[in-house]
Amino acid sequence: MLSAHQLQAKGRRDPLLPPTSVTVARGELLLVTGDRQDQRTALSLLLSGRMKATEGQLSWDGSSRTRQLRLSAALVDSPGVNEPEEHLSVRDLVTEDLALVPRRYRGALLSGPWLKVNRFEDIAGLWTEQLDPERRLELLTALALANPRTDLLVVDSPDRHSADDLTWLPRLRELAYDAGRPLAVVAAVSAVPASWDGPVAAIGNAAPEPEPGTTAGKHSAVAETAPEDQETELETEVAK
Repeated sequence: MLSAHQLQAKGRRDPLLPPTSVTVARGELLLVTGDRQDQRTALSLLLSGRMKATEGQLSWDGSSRTRQLRLSAALVDSPGVNEPEEHLSVRDLVTEDLALVPRRYRGALLSGPWLKVNRFEDIAGLWTEQLDPERRLELLTALALANPRTDLLVVDSPDRHSADDLTWLPRLRELAYDAGRPLAVVAAVSAVPASWDGPVAAIGNAAPEPEPGTTAGKHSAVAETAPEDQETELETEVAK
């Protein structure tokens, strides 16, 4: 199980990620909403062990060791981080990604046989930018699962490629609920699809709420003093 409690990260000026708490177990798909792309990416990096939190607690299967989380987690299609480069062909992308799988798991696995076994031969000659959103996600998640140690998928903004949730939601649900290899799946999205009735969290859900009346009190004070200030200024002008 992945557990994050009041996880947060500081940016250069503003908070990069406000306090956020989430939990997701194997066999579950969790959607985490956030309006800002930089916050969705920050959360994805933190939950996959690719970035260290400023504050908060993060654990995987009861362990807070970052190395254990990194070995089990795969970050998928994160903008500006590990999204496929546009100039790459699918065949080259597969070759590069398979090279990252520990040798004891991949052996002499080559891109050609892998593409055939996983039924991606039809897109092998395409550029990655030519892939439709659904096929793109199928390919990237299949590559992430080429490592048998992967038990956690963190998908960064799969909805940025299409407004149609059918291009990404069924695939993530399938991976999470696969009885043969159930995964813990987290997707950072801009909004929750109307068709989704599963677990949902929101970036900033652990941020403390402002004290009641604080903002109103400030406004009231301004409202009460403003007329007096204006009156004083007028009297000063008349005196002159």
